[in-house]
Amino acid sequence: MRILSGIQPSGSMHIGNYVGAVRQWVAAQNVDAFYCIVDLHALTLQIEPARLRQQTLDYLATLVAAGLDPDVCTVFVQSQVPYHAQMNWLLECVASYGELSRMTQFKEKASRQEGYRVSLLTYPVLMAGDILLYSATEVPVGDDQRQHLELTREIAERFNNRYGEVFTVPVGVQPTASARVMDLQEPTRKMSKSLASPLGLIYVHDEPRDIERKVMRAVTDTDNEVRWDEEKKPGLSNLLELYASFSAETPDAVASRYDRYGDLKKDLAELVISSMEPIQRRYREIRPDEGALRVLAARGAEKAAAVAGPLYRRAAEAMGL
Repeated sequence: MRILSGIQPSGSMHIGNYVGAVRQWVAAQNVDAFYCIVDLHALTLQIEPARLRQQTLDYLATLVAAGLDPDVCTVFVQSQVPYHAQMNWLLECVASYGELSRMTQFKEKASRQEGYRVSLLTYPVLMAGDILLYSATEVPVGDDQRQHLELTREIAERFNNRYGEVFTVPVGVQPTASARVMDLQEPTRKMSKSLASPLGLIYVHDEPRDIERKVMRAVTDTDNEVRWDEEKKPGLSNLLELYASFSAETPDAVASRYDRYGDLKKDLAELVISSMEPIQRRYREIRPDEGALRVLAARGAEKAAAVAGPLYRRAAEAMGL
């Protein structure tokens, strides 16, 4: 079973990224698992080159600190495997403008930007290439990426019908809990690096005092009844789901132990702090040695290219190149 998933190194990694993606990767890692820092995707945003390079290394160190073992799985940086950019062009010649312009994320992001980059429209095709290059059978995917995975499936099937069977058509798998961690200040909106409210995001590398402050100030409601109800109590339900994701319980089970919001928040803050502490400690050990991180990335790119290269060549030849 081949697995492929990626994370964009824009902004600092937050606990929504960790709970919804990274922790799942650690649990599923094996010799057929490929985990990618998608720095090419970050170029759809306005980001300083030096900052992008540093954040890419930050993410690499964080992934290893969180438990990804480069000797078990393949951890690599997207731009260091040129077949991603090459495959992107082949698949852009298969995808249509209409299906890209209908992507919900494109419409939402384009509405917030004046003079958005063309790559904002086409990056779902790059994402499709990321997946298809590795013949991934399963793709860990959150709710907000389901539409992109469906596009990947459509592109793969269209290519196979036109040019012959080259691509494996993947399926999406979603975590059973906390696939979407919501903003602590705006709990109807997903926790996001691009739409962060100052107190709404908890970063993986936040100091304990900052984690406690953000959790204690999280939006709830006024009736002070501790129960899980996403529709009527989105703020409290977000806290219960976050707690459940770290304690391996259900939100209802967590709620049954509390009578007051303050007690829940206090215990949640302690739980998040204790869960992040070993990652932060290991990160501080790894991150200063940039030479070792670059060697690790080069090894990962070599392993990834050995799989992606033959698949790219098959696709190129099928199209007549």
